[in-house]
Amino acid sequence: MCKLTMLGTGNALVTKCFNSCFVVSSATTHLLVDAGGGNGILAQLEKAGIDVGSLDGLYLTHAHEDHLLGAVWIIRMMATLMKKGKRTEKFPIYGNSHVIKALYGICRYALAPANFEYVCERIPLVEMSEADSVMVGDFRLRPFDIHSTKLTQFGVEITLPGGKRLVCLGDEPYNEANRSVVEGADWLICEAFCLYSQREQFKPYEKHHSTALDAGRAAESLGVRNLIIYHTEDTQLADRKRLYGAEAASAYSGNVYVPDDLEVIEL
Repeated sequence: MCKLTMLGTGNALVTKCFNSCFVVSSATTHLLVDAGGGNGILAQLEKAGIDVGSLDGLYLTHAHEDHLLGAVWIIRMMATLMKKGKRTEKFPIYGNSHVIKALYGICRYALAPANFEYVCERIPLVEMSEADSVMVGDFRLRPFDIHSTKLTQFGVEITLPGGKRLVCLGDEPYNEANRSVVEGADWLICEAFCLYSQREQFKPYEKHHSTALDAGRAAESLGVRNLIIYHTEDTQLADRKRLYGAEAASAYSGNVYVPDDLEVIEL
């Protein structure tokens, strides 16, 4: 049985929860998708009971700070484990060319030389295109361009053991150009910056984001079986699960999940 541990569920500027990132796990594989905006990623992994050294790989959707900067801390921890002989396997980090170049540049100047020397050789930074796919333990990863107008951003299709498909759209709305990838997915992870009823307050469309209602409508049109909503604002966390779930369900007939930080979903 596979599971998803939602390490963080908030957008870039949240203070009451962590930035959106998660771990997909099987009995033998742990894949981290995005890493949040700082060393809080280490605390979230610790709270979730996931040892950093047990991670088999990291996939980065794009180079915005709330998804990328935590990767520097993951690299530092991995380098430390490798220096101490506590990890012998390589730790690959995957992403599009833009995010990989950004991560390399940050590490080049931010990491101590003794840690940076592990980057590329023991911690390979792997540039992926839409034509690529890769196995990370039990999971097959296939990236796809979400056609962002802000910067290059790739979503990812993760095929689980047994063939079920989990598709993450990154942090922008579904684009019809990706129908062939997303349609009929068993699980869809979709951002929702706020409720549709709050669109005038939070102005999601100006930020290239969507609402819970938009996510529900997209999931229904795509015939996905389960919808997971994340990357939200944090002003109403106590009621978020109920409010966002109800709004998405008003347009979607499948199962809606609005997880809190550290919540585990059986896939």
